[in-house]
Amino acid sequence: MSSQKSTAAADAAPDGAGRAPKRARGRQRVAALLDAATLVFAEKGYDAATMTEIAARSSTAIGSLYRFFPSKEALAEGVLRRYGERAGAGLDAIAARAPDLTAGDLVDALLDLMMALKSERTALKVLMDARVDCDNRRQYLRGVVQGRIAGVLSAYAPALPADRVAVVSVMLLHLMKAVPELAEEGAAAALIAEMRLVLRAYLTAAVADG
Repeated sequence: MSSQKSTAAADAAPDGAGRAPKRARGRQRVAALLDAATLVFAEKGYDAATMTEIAARSSTAIGSLYRFFPSKEALAEGVLRRYGERAGAGLDAIAARAPDLTAGDLVDALLDLMMALKSERTALKVLMDARVDCDNRRQYLRGVVQGRIAGVLSAYAPALPADRVAVVSVMLLHLMKAVPELAEEGAAAALIAEMRLVLRAYLTAAVADG
């Protein structure tokens, strides 16, 4: 494996981030690697996860893995970065639709996004706990997501004052963060249905009181 790793390292970008894929096939390979890494990190934790298992889980040669991600740290960073990109893009898409949504529809869209990112949020928590810069990274990602939620809220209720938007977006973020954990409970479907009621009632009241 060392010779494969050396070859891949020689091809890596100077900043250690690995070679960015230029073709569709390469982008698909990177996506598969990140999918596999997300699952392995979530299942086994950062320390126990190995590059060999991640490559095998994605049906990728170990040399290709190192070509795109020269180290496990670089791969973890890729998982974190993709989570931020997906969460941001998903919330931006909801913001574009928000003016035409009811409170119930908006809550459904937000919860559907959280459920779609469930495995990535599990990996996110694992990686945050394992990294020495976790506080800075956690603050950065929370700021990204909270800012996008504020954008959703402003699009949905444009008359809501900016200071109220800031407070309500934080509250929505904390409520939404409980959704993946509720999905792990025995009565997951019933609990998530209850959370929908909570969020709809809170959103309706917050906008009315704003």
